[in-house]
Amino acid sequence: MALETRVYQKENRLHFGKLLKASLHDIYASRFLSKQLAIRDISAQYRQSYLGILWAFITPLVTALVWILLKNSGTVRLSPTGIPYPVYAFAGTLIWSIITDSINAPMASTNSAKGLLTKLNFPKEALVISGIYKLLFNSAIKVLLLVVFVFAFGIGFHWSLLLFPFILLGAVLIGTAIGLFITPFGMLYKDIGKLISFGLTFLMYVTPVVYAIPKDGVMKMVMTYNPLTPIILTTRDFVTGQHPEHLSYFLVVMGCCIPLFVIGLVFYRLSIPIIVER
Repeated sequence: MALETRVYQKENRLHFGKLLKASLHDIYASRFLSKQLAIRDISAQYRQSYLGILWAFITPLVTALVWILLKNSGTVRLSPTGIPYPVYAFAGTLIWSIITDSINAPMASTNSAKGLLTKLNFPKEALVISGIYKLLFNSAIKVLLLVVFVFAFGIGFHWSLLLFPFILLGAVLIGTAIGLFITPFGMLYKDIGKLISFGLTFLMYVTPVVYAIPKDGVMKMVMTYNPLTPIILTTRDFVTGQHPEHLSYFLVVMGCCIPLFVIGLVFYRLSIPIIVER
């Protein structure tokens, strides 16, 4: 079999269309590699863990439990949510954990493959796709527990529950698009990862994750214009059978996210080889 020959030469102009086409081609061509990398990382993630796969939903479950205890004890006063608060809090924290994981996934996958990047020439997009595979695997476990919560607290089955996975994929796409831009800087400077973690923790409290949007005040304005608000609210509305009041805002955010994801792929393709050389 003839070996592929590649000729590298300096170009004065970058063609966005060609870069995008090459990136999409490499994603398809490296689909098997992406799958194998994901299987390897998932196996390593749970192999030496006593609780194993339980760690996938322990964090959102504990976070929700803390807020449930705070509410029931009267420590904090929260606006009515329209559904049982345990479901509201757990659904919010679970969806939020999926969004934060999708933001961190490209950087985590790329950092874990630093040894491969410096020794082997392979499509770097395989790392992004493998990160998405791992994210979807972990998210599927969380969603199963969320469905148990929905039935356990009497909400039951609604037709919108069938559309919930597709809405959740939108949340994953938005997080991944953001992560593609962060990854190159995170590989250069370790402080970026810490800043992202701190920023997401703060951002959670200006997003209706564990409490509803206030009826008035500055916080109402901040939470209303927060682009992550329609992601949380719409996804939770679909899983609990509520009317999705922010569906139009969600579609607008998704419409802006798709070109952002495309630009992020091209940015990732251009920047990672440069960082590897450094």
